[in-house]
Amino acid sequence: MEQRHLGRTGLRVSRLGLGTLSWARDTGEQDAADQLKAFWEAGGTLVDTADVYADGGAEYQLGRLLDGLVPRRDLVIATKAGSVPDPDRRFDASRGHLLSALDASLERLGTDHVDLWHVHAFDLTTPLDETLQALDIAVSTGRTRYVGVSNFCGWQLAKAATWQLAAPGTRTRLASTQMEYSLLQRGVEREVLPAAEDLGVGLLPSSPLGRGVLTGKYRHGTPAGSRGASEMLAPFVAPYLDDTASRIVDAVATAADGLAVTPLQVALAWVRDRPGVVAPVVGARTSQQLAEALSVEGLSLPDEICRALDDVSAPVHRYPDQDWSEL
Repeated sequence: MEQRHLGRTGLRVSRLGLGTLSWARDTGEQDAADQLKAFWEAGGTLVDTADVYADGGAEYQLGRLLDGLVPRRDLVIATKAGSVPDPDRRFDASRGHLLSALDASLERLGTDHVDLWHVHAFDLTTPLDETLQALDIAVSTGRTRYVGVSNFCGWQLAKAATWQLAAPGTRTRLASTQMEYSLLQRGVEREVLPAAEDLGVGLLPSSPLGRGVLTGKYRHGTPAGSRGASEMLAPFVAPYLDDTASRIVDAVATAADGLAVTPLQVALAWVRDRPGVVAPVVGARTSQQLAEALSVEGLSLPDEICRALDDVSAPVHRYPDQDWSEL
């Protein structure tokens, strides 16, 4: 699998990441082991998790598979901290919480460091400099090699990256930002992606398959066993089941028919090759789903198909994104 530099750093990662959101919840240990081994054998290196996935169960499951199944040195382990199960405070990016959470993640993963550590979301109640100081401490103490952010909007990302560059002393610059990005969700193109490219921050798209909708599985109803049929996850899928999404899914299916590939392969190849993208993170529930995603490595979409998909999924960006004189 092709390797790409993560932002303006020396870290190289596979251009497809393996997500673990469903591990220890919908994906059992044997299926997780099969996924990890297949991913590694295909040349994949970037494995993404978080301390809140299955309440820490995903990290623990990944840790049990390291070394015994796949050499730790062959993987780029990324995890996140900052989301908390508190109805009154969804995010806690204070220095104390972040560093404690990182230590707990390392224990569950059974490793002395992670390769990439993300702040899961922007915390409006904690001063940003305190959050960024925690990232500096994590790197300087060897608990992580690189740092990034997740779910930061454009101004938040720009503020964090420029604060690190402008602050006195040696600062750890952001390597990456993880954001949802797909043919059904192109909001990052408004400000996040331009900011990331300008600042040298690599984009790691999450939900590159539009929460599963771009695979075409919902075109004729909600399949049993899918996220859309799950009482807990149905609200997560529902926003992408409207008429606008349906038109985009139909266009993806048409492109797939013309190329003799699957809609999943078309949707994933599109986002993988967008400017500024380093590696989409695919959260497969089964080994079969992951195998289909891995098969995208040899697929490049023709320019005319990319243009057609760009057109049908184009977000409406007006003032102030366009020059005011053109409106």
